[in-house]
Amino acid sequence: MADVTFEQVAKRYGAVSVIENLNLHVDDHELMVLVGPSGCGKSTALRMIAGLEEVSAGKISIGGRAVNNLAPKDRDIAMVFQSYALYPHMSVRENLEFGLKMRGVDRADMQRRVAAAADILGISPLLERKPKDLSGGQRQRVAVGRAIVREPAVFLFDEPLSNLDAKLRVQMRAEITRLQHTLGTTSVYVTHDQVEAMTMGDRIAVMRDGKIQQLGTPLEVYANPSNVFVAQFIGTPPMNLVRGTVADAALRTSSFSIPLPQRIRPSVKNGQELIAGIRPENLGDRSKARGESATINATVDIVEPIGHESIVYATAGTEHLVAIFEPHSAPKIGEAIAMTVDVDSTHIFDAATEQRMVP
Repeated sequence: MADVTFEQVAKRYGAVSVIENLNLHVDDHELMVLVGPSGCGKSTALRMIAGLEEVSAGKISIGGRAVNNLAPKDRDIAMVFQSYALYPHMSVRENLEFGLKMRGVDRADMQRRVAAAADILGISPLLERKPKDLSGGQRQRVAVGRAIVREPAVFLFDEPLSNLDAKLRVQMRAEITRLQHTLGTTSVYVTHDQVEAMTMGDRIAVMRDGKIQQLGTPLEVYANPSNVFVAQFIGTPPMNLVRGTVADAALRTSSFSIPLPQRIRPSVKNGQELIAGIRPENLGDRSKARGESATINATVDIVEPIGHESIVYATAGTEHLVAIFEPHSAPKIGEAIAMTVDVDSTHIFDAATEQRMVP
């Protein structure tokens, strides 16, 4: 059993609070992703699990054992950092063996672990090379391999793909996901990239200002964002957010009016200020509307064709909107268009609290 638990955990630097009252349970064998913008506390939380940062208050447990006062080497964890941190004068084999030698692992067991990790990661042919002779993706595999040979209870990943180009990032996130499911080792993964979070995590914890804004599976968080921050942070392109006032079962903005979803109408009253969230995929071609729909007249500013779809940036009065069109029906820059809104897919938030309105 190697679950990880935060109980009322805080991290403070003097009068500056980075994390307050953090409560989180990472299940055994789970890949949990902590995601959020820079400065949200995600890396600090990871470093507290590792013992690289002291806990100011609360308790962190690994496998039911409190680790607040344990040295990093006694926590049965292995960490993969943003930098590869490989010893340049050592071969790949020596880099993989180094930590095991420091722990007094016998030679036969060391060779078994290194061979197994190299086979899993596909780096067996590289074992005699030096880091300078490796590509970025190969170096990252070695860094991951160094963690695997430890055979820890918990893997910790601190933005390990940040130094890779776009193609390698896609390849390596698939490799890490496959590896985690193959080994079944409990893992906590930190990233600011919401695409990584959505594609890798069994569950994701969206963080802001040292607090968890929402915890759930990637699809739960995407489909039902708990507040305005989560709604705009998760999703590419980001969700459109428009502020308006309720009038006769519709939300009237400064530039247009759209009907409120039927499920929300009994919960609101005329004059109430709300924020409507519209995913770009629910705005654009008329064919996308599955139920009640509305039209927004706008002028096209930019069109970004990306093959399977076209991302259209448009202006409707004072509102700037992003929509997704089928490639063959994408409008042209400067064109006046009527965009269709799928009303039933619109997310509604209270303007005062920025929390999602639940019927």
